[in-house]
Amino acid sequence: MIDKVVASAAEAVADIPDGASLAVGGFGLCGIPENLIEALHAQGTTDLETISNNCGVDGWGLGRLLEDHRIRRTISSYVGENKEFARQFLSGELEVELTPQGTLAEKLRAGGAGIPAFFTPAGVGTQVSEGGLPQRYNTDGTVAKASEPKEVRSFDGADYVMEHSVTPDFALVHAAKGDRYGNLVFHAAAANFNPLAAMAGRITIAQVEELVEPGELDPEHIHTPGIFVQRVVVVGAIEKRIEKRTITGAPITPATKEFGA
Repeated sequence: MIDKVVASAAEAVADIPDGASLAVGGFGLCGIPENLIEALHAQGTTDLETISNNCGVDGWGLGRLLEDHRIRRTISSYVGENKEFARQFLSGELEVELTPQGTLAEKLRAGGAGIPAFFTPAGVGTQVSEGGLPQRYNTDGTVAKASEPKEVRSFDGADYVMEHSVTPDFALVHAAKGDRYGNLVFHAAAANFNPLAAMAGRITIAQVEELVEPGELDPEHIHTPGIFVQRVVVVGAIEKRIEKRTITGAPITPATKEFGA
């Protein structure tokens, strides 16, 4: 078996070239491969196409690459927490392919499974299937590029739209544990888009908080087998930011309701 551990995040991403396509794991700020993103930012890689549920937030995660105009195009499903993302999209600086969240997940999974396309009911009867969804704007606000119509086919009396899978050049993922062979275990909600991104990438790079020796992981608890992973870098405990902090006040009781307290 091959020892896939590399010495640093910088070494792990060193051969990612300008113009590469990247699948990036995580959901919001949960389970994002922040160290790998920072290493990619530090080496100056640009003109990237990212495939990720969202594009980070302002100044964190993929938002770091975005704010320095390193991302040319993105395929995402949720982009509402990033003001710079909205500004770049509406000003014509960024191309965006908005994709239903389940469809995006299946695009990654199908790509990793060797399935070139699939049919889904999500988006039937909307611009997702009929075309015309803006993907890039001109600087004057007119649409420079819109989505093309997709094939719709009927199965058992219901319509489904055909979607193509994705197999990006690289995938960046974050795992709680990994071994030298690339077997990965994700913690709680970090097992969102990370396993799917890991499957899809032609070269998958995993940052892990804890490295264990081969045989220490229970085979039944491995989320991503090492066959999908080419590089592992140990980053230790990471900062786990809260995307939206919600603070509750004192509980409302009949007394506080009555007296307006």
